[in-house]
Amino acid sequence: MRIAIGGDHAGVLLKAEISRLLLELGHEVRDFGTNTPEPVDYPDYCIAVAEAVARGEAGRGIIFGGTGNGESMAANKVLGIRCAVVHDVTTARLARFHNDANMIALGARIVGSEVAKEIVRTFLSTPFEGGRHIPRIEKISKYEREHKR
Repeated sequence: MRIAIGGDHAGVLLKAEISRLLLELGHEVRDFGTNTPEPVDYPDYCIAVAEAVARGEAGRGIIFGGTGNGESMAANKVLGIRCAVVHDVTTARLARFHNDANMIALGARIVGSEVAKEIVRTFLSTPFEGGRHIPRIEKISKYEREHKR
């Protein structure tokens, strides 16, 4: 699968570790930056990742920052994106299983690298349950389409 990744300076080291993991797992990685610890604005990178996922250029997206909060807020402004902030394997699994998340945001100041690796494995391997969750996701998508500016 092609995975789009990106984030700000706070997440640059974790992004590099996860990029290596994704390659080891056989995925193709498209890195939107940043790749230095110099301060940058996370929306520039997270929106670029989200747009790639929304256009179908990547099957999933993973974004990185200090907490993941601002990063997910930026990504979720892109039509069709369902980006969840995840802090553990359970939140990653449920983001896919119940919400069909196509992106996750990881906080490098919150989640250690070994936990982050397990989160990513879980995010990529968990299917969407469907069923009772489909109408809820459809409501979100409908709202996005009707209130698009």
